[in-house]
Amino acid sequence: MSSVYDTLVERGFIEQCTHEKELRELLEKEKVTFYIGFDATADSLTAGHFLTIMAMMHMQKAGHRPIALLGGGTTMIGDPSMRSDMRQMMTIEQIQHNADCFKEQLSHFISFDNDQAILANNADWLLDLNYVSFLRDVGVHFSVNKMLTAECYKSRMEQGLTFFEFNYMLMQSYDFLELNRRYGCCLQMGGNDQWSNILGGVDLIRRKEQKPAYGLTFKLLTTSDGKKMGKTQKGAVWLDPNRTSPYEFYQYWRNIEDVKVEECLGLLTFLPMDEVHRLGALEGAEINKAKEVLAYEITKIVHGEEEAKKAQEAAKALFVSGGVAGSVPTFTYPKETLDAGVDIVSILVDTKLAPTRSEARRLVKQGGVTVNDVKVPSFDAVYGSKDFNDSDAFMVKKGKKGFYQIKAQ
Repeated sequence: MSSVYDTLVERGFIEQCTHEKELRELLEKEKVTFYIGFDATADSLTAGHFLTIMAMMHMQKAGHRPIALLGGGTTMIGDPSMRSDMRQMMTIEQIQHNADCFKEQLSHFISFDNDQAILANNADWLLDLNYVSFLRDVGVHFSVNKMLTAECYKSRMEQGLTFFEFNYMLMQSYDFLELNRRYGCCLQMGGNDQWSNILGGVDLIRRKEQKPAYGLTFKLLTTSDGKKMGKTQKGAVWLDPNRTSPYEFYQYWRNIEDVKVEECLGLLTFLPMDEVHRLGALEGAEINKAKEVLAYEITKIVHGEEEAKKAQEAAKALFVSGGVAGSVPTFTYPKETLDAGVDIVSILVDTKLAPTRSEARRLVKQGGVTVNDVKVPSFDAVYGSKDFNDSDAFMVKKGKKGFYQIKAQ
């Protein structure tokens, strides 16, 4: 009998695992309670979180029980992993608001009905800890020498690591211990940048409770040159449709690198692996068909089938009729401003299709900007209400990937 562990391996999730043989057998034979933590550093989850959410969904489908742990306490410190500087400190009110937003988003992916999953917040046990008792109970099990060899700390030694952040590993390890005591949680999962922190929790439970505990990490989504995926010129790709529209979300995945298509199909969709391999093997212009499937499937999971269809139709319509109202990212000017006309350089900067006016001029000069599919002749060109199409808007395109419709308020 195969287990969800085999599914995660086949689809490309697993990077590192403690006690692999034991864990594989456990997942085959028993219903396992596991957890993944989400520090509430913003009011929306991102495309980076989505990979771990997909893993939770696979686990729950296989009959295991997820704990989504909101980091109401740990967010007050901030994880030093993969960072060259200290995180900006946030207020309790900001963190609580963000945690509430995470709770709402996670419920779209994970079923919390009838104890199928648990939503917890580590603020419940971290914020009222007695520091001396904590050091005696937990700190005594951690070697500073060993902690300093952890990648999350080692990479910060030159820039400077505060004692404030040095506590993070102990707090996350204590989370695992607390969840083990409260809910019988024996497995922590997370991104590969969490490996050191996860090892701390596994070791703490095995020492203090004399119980088996396991850790498992997933690969991080990166571009071919090693940069984290899920970032654009405008910033993170958010799961909240008010921060990244379903159309922009669709377009992000539609335009990823060719070499990443098969990997993302395996990790971020539920398509059968035979179909993943078939689509991933397409070459040349055919790979665009695979990208359209990828973008549609991910958008369907995150935003629903209706929004995925609208985004797909909008992307196709951009090449033939100027777009579908409401699906394409839109920038509005006051009606009187558009009646008078706005120069193309200002439009490019206002929509953030160009970061600066000089970059906007360069794009126009190189012939990379069109309005209603007609090349902009010069950076002095002015557009406005007279250029509206049937949707009472005009379409600005930068190259093949940047689109905005301009409308009146």
